Amino acid sequence: MSEQKTGRLYGVGLGPGDPALMTVRAVEIIAEADVVAYHSARHGRSIARSIAAKHIRADHVEEPLVYPVTTETTDHPGGYRGAMEEFYAGAAARLAAHLDAGRTVAVLAEGDPLFYGSYMHMHKRLADRYPTEVIPGVTSVSAAAARLGTPLVEGEEVLTILPGTLPQEELTARLAATDAAVVMKLGRTFPAVRGAFDASGRLPEARYVERATMAGERVGDLADVDPESVPYFAVAVLPSRIGASRPGGAPEGGEVAVVGTGPAGPLWLTPETRGALAAADDLVGYTTYLDRVPVRPGQVRHGSDNKVESERAEFALDLARRGRRVAVVSGGDPGVFAMATAVLEVASQDEYAQVPVRVLPGVTAANAAAARAGAPLGHDYATISLSDRLKPWEVIAERLRAAATADLVLALYNPGSRSRTWQVGKARDLLLEHRSPDTPVVLGRDVGGPAESVRTVRLADLDPAEVDMRTILLVGSSQTRWVERGGGQQIVWTPRRYPEG
Repeated sequence: MSEQKTGRLYGVGLGPGDPALMTVRAVEIIAEADVVAYHSARHGRSIARSIAAKHIRADHVEEPLVYPVTTETTDHPGGYRGAMEEFYAGAAARLAAHLDAGRTVAVLAEGDPLFYGSYMHMHKRLADRYPTEVIPGVTSVSAAAARLGTPLVEGEEVLTILPGTLPQEELTARLAATDAAVVMKLGRTFPAVRGAFDASGRLPEARYVERATMAGERVGDLADVDPESVPYFAVAVLPSRIGASRPGGAPEGGEVAVVGTGPAGPLWLTPETRGALAAADDLVGYTTYLDRVPVRPGQVRHGSDNKVESERAEFALDLARRGRRVAVVSGGDPGVFAMATAVLEVASQDEYAQVPVRVLPGVTAANAAAARAGAPLGHDYATISLSDRLKPWEVIAERLRAAATADLVLALYNPGSRSRTWQVGKARDLLLEHRSPDTPVVLGRDVGGPAESVRTVRLADLDPAEVDMRTILLVGSSQTRWVERGGGQQIVWTPRRYPEG
């Protein structure tokens, strides 16, 4: 007696709603199936079934998978998750009975079965036990973009897909950081979603598509939508920025955003900084820092030498005064020995009083190097630049003595260059008057970059020849510890508690 073969499971994507957008393969599978299953709410109506209705025959066995709840309000002892887990397990068991009997089962799914679809819960429970095939479908994202009639993403732009159920602050950060976006699962989440678009500064660009390709389709600007009118089957869209005119069509007042790129590349950018860089018409900065920013079509890049901060600031403000959105690109944090001060000094002049200026923080070199070494900045610390280009060495020496006497950890920026080779040795000798020779000194060079080097030496062994402009020095206090952990890992940390007396 031969063993009975099991049936085959299909997850069938039906597209966004218009039956004409079903694929030929989807129609073929429904025709071949013995059992047609579909999800529905307790009222019994199924959007998936309505899309495929003309392909369902009288001899098909229909398996409506009726959700026990449609909101998170339930008296199930396991709460909403418990109720849904029990439902999915029961639904999978029903389908498994058909498959065990040798029947072919087609589970219908709006859009694409594995894109926020209910089918995936059956797939995860059954695909490892039965022959399975997934038939992709046109997603609501593609349908919405088609209905808007504008490119969704172009070139090297990044598309972000977000569920509207995320916390509003998380949505805000992600919308600020991306080029294009689609937010799904609206309905009750719409007020928070709209708030996130507004807080991220993207609301004027945002579009709204409801029931794309279905009866009752609606398209418009997100800002104009009545929150009480929004169904679950609606999406918010940020289309491509490339070639798009500004909201309202006419040029608007420009601005300057001074942005910090962190110590190295894209991993160190904040969402806010990403957004400002993407939205800018012009990028202004030291060429080395501009090279960290991806090239975008339509943006103009203005690179310059590292020693023309005031001229660079004036140039950026002049661009903004002509209506351009300008991002002044700075390494690290723009407010720490960087471009924010230069821009604000020039912006304080009467002729630029009406130009908006924002400063967006970045990860500083001190914080980056400290994180690589452990936590040397875990207690009070002072930040001092050793460069005497803008202040005399006597001032620097006085501040080093004061910080050393106060037993502060020191973050020493701009320690040396080709034209400044003696400051590190002078600083070391001065600090040795107040610190033990065994005081740990972290040398962080090119942190986050391809030539990254982070190591720790004794203060007495600090060699000026090993220090350049790409290096930052973190000098410990009397309390800073330098220890070796398992596996040979060396860490430097400063206790949070300072001893009394």
